[in-house]
Amino acid sequence: MAINTTSPIDLRARVTGTVIAPGDPTYDQARTVVTPVDRHPAAIVRPTDTADVQRVVDYARDSGLILAVRSGGHSGAGHGTCDDGIVLDLSSMKGLEIDPEARTAWAEAGLTAGEYTTRTAEHGLATGFGDTGSVGIGGITTGGGIGYLVRKFGLTIDNLLAAEVVTAGGEVLQVDANSHPDLFWAIRGGGGNFGVVTRFKYRLSEVPGVLGGMLIQPATADVIAGIIAAAEAAPEELSMIANVMPCPPMPFVPEEHHGKQVVMSLVCWAGDMEEGQRVLAPIRALAEPLADMVRPMSYPEIYPPEDPDYHPKAVARTMFVDRVDREVAQTILDTLGTSTAMMPVAQLRVLGGAMARVADDATAFAHRDSRILVNLAAIYDPADDVAVHTAWVQGFMETLRQSDTGAYVNFLADEPHRIRDAYPGATYDRLAQIKRRYDPDNLFRLNQNIAPQA
Repeated sequence: MAINTTSPIDLRARVTGTVIAPGDPTYDQARTVVTPVDRHPAAIVRPTDTADVQRVVDYARDSGLILAVRSGGHSGAGHGTCDDGIVLDLSSMKGLEIDPEARTAWAEAGLTAGEYTTRTAEHGLATGFGDTGSVGIGGITTGGGIGYLVRKFGLTIDNLLAAEVVTAGGEVLQVDANSHPDLFWAIRGGGGNFGVVTRFKYRLSEVPGVLGGMLIQPATADVIAGIIAAAEAAPEELSMIANVMPCPPMPFVPEEHHGKQVVMSLVCWAGDMEEGQRVLAPIRALAEPLADMVRPMSYPEIYPPEDPDYHPKAVARTMFVDRVDREVAQTILDTLGTSTAMMPVAQLRVLGGAMARVADDATAFAHRDSRILVNLAAIYDPADDVAVHTAWVQGFMETLRQSDTGAYVNFLADEPHRIRDAYPGATYDRLAQIKRRYDPDNLFRLNQNIAPQA
C-alpha cells in the first residue's frame, strides 16, 4: 500500500523507542533481514516495551499501513519486512527473567535463540529452539520449533507455558491454558496471525551439556539410509540433522573430497556422554569420517558460528516423508547430481520421541506423527536464472513425495497455496475461527496467512 498522509514524524511522537526512516544514516542497515530480499519500508520502529508495541499496532491499524513484525529476520518468505509500510522490529526487547528453582523463564520476543540459550545455560538449563543461534525466538516459537532437543523435550511450543500478546485491537492479553485458551492454542504453531507476542514464558529443562558437533562422511545410498535408520532407532536423547550435499572447501576436510557428495551430520546427544558415544558408534562405522568434530560441549556451543553479512540466495522447499531407505537415498544422490546450482542440499531430520507423544489437536502444530522432515534447497549465484533452480527444487520435492503431504510452517517459502499443508483440515478451520475473533480485518497478514473465517 502506498504511503498516505501519515509520516514517521507521527510515530516518533508516539513511541519511546527508535523510529528509523528513509534518509536516516542507519536505514539501509535497519531494513536488511537475513533472507536476501530488498524492501523499503516507510518506517522501522524498534519499541522499548509492550506499550510501544501497542502504539505501533494502533497506528498501523488506524492509518491503513501494512505492518510487518520482525523478531530475528529469518523468514524464508521475507515476511519480516515490507515496502511502504511499517516494520515493527522487536530486536531491542531483550528482557529475560530466569527462575532456576521453578525452571521457568519469561523472555521478551527480541531475544535470539543464542542469547536466550547462553543465559539459561549459566544455570545448566535450556529450552529447545532451532538449529541457528541468530533466529529470533518469536517466529520459531509461534511456528512450532524443531531443533536440537526436539526428540528429547519436544517442540518449542511444547515448552511454552504462557505468553503476552498484543492483539489487532491494541489489547494486551496474558494467555495460557486457562486464560484465553483459544488464543494460547493458536499461537502454538499458528504463526504470527493472531497478534504480536511480546513475551513468552518457557519451561526450562536440565541440560548441563551435550555430546555435539559435526560429523562428515562420504555420501552413498547405504550411508544415508544407515544414518536415518540409526537415528530412528536411537534413544530420544539423540537429535540429528543430516545434510546431503557437495562438500564445501572446508580446511579440515582433505582437499580431494571437496565438491564430492558427503553427509554432513549435525549431532546433539542430550544425555550421558558415555552412552552417547556408544549410540554414535554404529553411525561412525557406516563410513570412515572425513571429519569428526563431535565432542562434549556446553549446549550453547551447538549453534555454529555465523557470518552476519552472509545473505545467500536460495530456492527452498520443505516437506515430510515416511521413510528414507536405500532406494530413496539413491534418488536423493541422483537428483542432487542434476542440479546446476552453486550448492544443492537435501536436509533430513528424524523426528518422533517427545514431539510425537503430544496429540495432533493439542496445539496448532498438526504433524505429530510425521517421521522425517526434509528440506531441499538450491543455493545459487545471483547471476543465475532463478527459474531453473525453482523448477529443479520443485521437481525434487515431487520426486520424493510419499504419503505425508504436510509441511512445517517455519520452513515454508512464499507459497500461499501450501498453507493447508501446514494446517490441514480441522486445524485450519479452528485457526480461521480464532483469526476472526482476534484479527477480523487481517491486520497481521505478512505471515503464512490464515484468512479470517467468513
